[in-house]
Amino acid sequence: MADLVLQWDLELRLEKVRAVMEDSKFDALLVTSNANLFYLTGMVINGYVFITQENYFVFVRRPVGLKGDNIHYIRKPEDIPEILQSLGVPLPVQIALEEIDINAAEFERLSKGFEGAGVSGGSGILLRAREVKTPLEMEFLKRTGQRQAEVYKLVPSLYEKGMTDLEFSAAIEHGFRKRGHIGFLRVSGFRMECYMGQIFAGDNAAAPSPYDFALGGAGLHTAFPNGLAGIDITEGTTVMVDMTGNFEGYITDMTRTFRVGEISEIAYRAHNLSLEIQKKLSQNFGEGAVCGDMYNFAYEMVKEQGLEQYFMGGDQKAGFIGHGVGVQLNELPVIFPKNRERLKAGMVIALEPKFVIPHVGAVGTENTYVVTKDGLECITVLDEDIIELI
Repeated sequence: MADLVLQWDLELRLEKVRAVMEDSKFDALLVTSNANLFYLTGMVINGYVFITQENYFVFVRRPVGLKGDNIHYIRKPEDIPEILQSLGVPLPVQIALEEIDINAAEFERLSKGFEGAGVSGGSGILLRAREVKTPLEMEFLKRTGQRQAEVYKLVPSLYEKGMTDLEFSAAIEHGFRKRGHIGFLRVSGFRMECYMGQIFAGDNAAAPSPYDFALGGAGLHTAFPNGLAGIDITEGTTVMVDMTGNFEGYITDMTRTFRVGEISEIAYRAHNLSLEIQKKLSQNFGEGAVCGDMYNFAYEMVKEQGLEQYFMGGDQKAGFIGHGVGVQLNELPVIFPKNRERLKAGMVIALEPKFVIPHVGAVGTENTYVVTKDGLECITVLDEDIIELI
């Protein structure tokens, strides 16, 4: 029965891709990236998925042993046009390739394989198709949000006085792994890299990073300048825990803030404002809302409190307060000031209005929400107050 449910859901995903293809005037799409292969097949393969309005084929190099009427084994991608012709499938006139997730050499190689066809980038087709989740995807995400919240409940018990941020993060990561976290996440976007998530202790939250995340962090090494920095967790500072949930291939995003000892009044005020922003956004913005309006609404609340200098970073600030999640982190839509895209029911977005207070650290929360016609439904439900670590 589970396989039948997955098959039915995969058909819905294929229909969504075909609908976007039709609007884009392509008659074929060749899928190459792990994230999109997983989205369309329910697994990761070394191979390709070829889609037209009438046909769907999976061309596999590895692993061996897959069976199905639409599965064909190949040695190299140049085999694909030959197999299509042997099956009586017309070669495309206009084909889309994933230009974001493959290099120029691979793009050129695949283009030559379909010699004579017009070739254009097709990554946008898949990003748009994935924005609104199917019923099974929604089930995966809601379950993941619940499991993620269950691990977060354990975070205070994992802290030991005198820990570094590295030691604390390792304990949290261990807690996630013991409870079934896959152990990595896929990040959408060129040059974007991440592990299971990040924690920010004290002023490290303000350290600039080359990655386009909400906050930076110096990292342990210049090879990966992001997140924890191997520093002591000290009295009078916060520790922001921003670890992702990824138990079934679908990612939820969640942040909670902790403190060691007492912190400043302005830190509490900023944190409470973060909670109020999420509350107002979830109540007032649902299906049909303009993404940019959400950001601007939040920023007006920040200005009213006079906290702009601390909002979304220190010297280097993030230009967004939310993003889609699904098979990747940072999917569409993105909640930034000039985005005129409207929310659709069934989108899943993470909202993360955060503040960085000098000599204290980061405060605020992040939750994952499902877009409904009436507002935003939180699926990472857990206490949002700043919790003391003792």
